[in-house]
Amino acid sequence: MRSRFLLLAGLMALGLFAAAAQAAEEVNLYSARKEELIKPLLERFTAQTGIEVNLVTGKADTLLQRLQSEGRNTPADLLLTTDAGRLHRAKEAGVLQAVQSAVLDQTIPASYRDPEGHWYGLSVRARPIMYVKGKVDPAELSTYEALADPKWKGRICIRSSENIYNQSLVASMIASNGVEATEAWARKLVANFAQPPRGGDRDQISAAAAGRCDIAIANTYYLAMMLDDADDRQRGAAERMGVFWPNQNDRGAHVNVSGAGVTAASRNKANAIKLLEFLTSDAAQQWYAETNHEYPVRDGIAWSETLEDWGQFMADAVNMGRLGELNAQALMLMDRAGWK
Repeated sequence: MRSRFLLLAGLMALGLFAAAAQAAEEVNLYSARKEELIKPLLERFTAQTGIEVNLVTGKADTLLQRLQSEGRNTPADLLLTTDAGRLHRAKEAGVLQAVQSAVLDQTIPASYRDPEGHWYGLSVRARPIMYVKGKVDPAELSTYEALADPKWKGRICIRSSENIYNQSLVASMIASNGVEATEAWARKLVANFAQPPRGGDRDQISAAAAGRCDIAIANTYYLAMMLDDADDRQRGAAERMGVFWPNQNDRGAHVNVSGAGVTAASRNKANAIKLLEFLTSDAAQQWYAETNHEYPVRDGIAWSETLEDWGQFMADAVNMGRLGELNAQALMLMDRAGWK
């Protein structure tokens, strides 16, 4: 009788252990990417590894605030968000932990990841100058700095200073030109605005196409998505725009990243790292390029046809972490320059 009891207890313990092990084969992801722009990749990851991904999507700043308020009780294992500035904020807030991965270090260029391993870039987004075809001769364009020339007065559309993409653009200029020169440039740029900043990148492109300005500063994937849009108005507006790569004779065009980091309170750290590594794989990088029209973070991955049409370009090689470090200075500078 006693032996039967011990056997039964042993089997129950094994069953509980197996159930616990099975339950542990998961990873919880907080993603600032919309579900349709990340879920197909997560499903591939689960099919390959057997690790279930529990996905929570939301606005980038809201997810960071949620992580901070949840603290050690957060269920999140991985935070995926947009812009190096936000990744840096998450690091500074203490909600990410440093991890080591030979795969990530080998596949992701040093300029696209945190030097201490708190976050890793997963895709690259460029923010060039866009111009209205037929109204602007590309030969007139050269650098971001040259947009301060009075000839562009009343001809430039760009988002507000609250937008982190613009904050990172200004931070990159501080890194290259210093605070004083960048502030002088920002004041002159503001004087050239065609309208008070409002709306998103698509709105700047649409405003230019509608004749309210001649130049728009926007991320390329917005223009690409407009070209793919079923809405004739969106597609028509995008078709009126050309892409110009600035600063090709010096530091290169401004780029940024979307990226991810393992949370400080992760209970599934190993699985979170596996998911990070998967997102830098050939298949995942190719999917980003084709579906999201973002540039792969790695060399050797084919771009989408739309990206290819806009041509090769030299990107600014400043470390993405530096953009986050200079974010506060950039925001104060923009405020002083009257960039609302």
